[in-house]
Amino acid sequence: MTKRTTLMGLAAGAAVIALTAGSAFAQEVTLKLHQFLPAQANVPKDVLDVWADNVEKDSEGRIKVERYAAMALGGTPPELIDQAIDGIADVVWTVVGYTPGRYPTTEVFELPFMVSDARAASCAYSKMFDTHMKDGEFSDVHIIGTWVHGPGMFHTAEPVTVPADLEGMKIRGGSRLVNDLLTRVGAEPIGMPVPAVSEALSKGVIDGTTIPWEVTYALKVPELVTNHTEFEGPALYNLTFVLAMNKGVYEGLSDENKAVIDANSGLEFSVFAGGTQADADGPARQVAVDLGNNIITVSEEDAKAAWDPIVNPIYEEWAGSMENGQALIDEARTLMDECAADMANIDTYGAH
Repeated sequence: MTKRTTLMGLAAGAAVIALTAGSAFAQEVTLKLHQFLPAQANVPKDVLDVWADNVEKDSEGRIKVERYAAMALGGTPPELIDQAIDGIADVVWTVVGYTPGRYPTTEVFELPFMVSDARAASCAYSKMFDTHMKDGEFSDVHIIGTWVHGPGMFHTAEPVTVPADLEGMKIRGGSRLVNDLLTRVGAEPIGMPVPAVSEALSKGVIDGTTIPWEVTYALKVPELVTNHTEFEGPALYNLTFVLAMNKGVYEGLSDENKAVIDANSGLEFSVFAGGTQADADGPARQVAVDLGNNIITVSEEDAKAAWDPIVNPIYEEWAGSMENGQALIDEARTLMDECAADMANIDTYGAH
């Protein structure tokens, strides 16, 4: 072997090593995850941290997820989806209803008394996202998960048993359809993100709020109001959520890292997220029980008699405002039933 051949071989080997090292370096990525609740709240702790930990573990450390709670990167909760689209954050968790009218198909799961089970609804939402929303309303962002929370309900200073009890009250509503419902019963809907609820209640800016049980503990709602109205059967309302990733960041990942994100996305993760959020309702409800608060439970029969005349026009108007609106409602109901029947085979995501 000549000296020239030896040198060429060494140079080629060095080039391979450099390319390999460069490839490995390129596969390392840090994702900024931004959301609006305190880090110790249920969703950040029991859903988002589980997802982030799984991504870090499954990538063998190539992907690092930095977690920014309570809008630590700046902005307001309604700006989160645009932060993901614009690249201010790499991943965001947000309430879809914070940008009313922008993602109208998701509202099929926010219709009053539509959802009976958060896991089944999150499953149906994921399936309908793939067929109706992925390449349409959400085409400018990469969606990791889609889910709903447990039953939404009233938490008020004065008792609410029937719709007429809400007349004249200022109530925080979590979505466009919730606010529509409040207006129809004579209440004044007040729009605000969840983190603002505690201060608004303590200062008397609002007389009550609509939220699920699970977030009441973090917001100290049972200490600020003493009446809670829950419904048997389908929930008064549910909100839709997305865990969204900047599209360019996702598309710029190596195939190996994309596979990690993909494995922690979609149907199973969505069902896990919705189910985990709903599972936190019970312990939070117990806080109100232990404080001796007044918990009003409206039977499914009474709810139907009192609320149907108010709710039915909301369904009709929503269906009329959407292309194939009634078909979307029917599809959502069918998918929720199918998902509920097959839940043992779907609810499989968790810490690993």
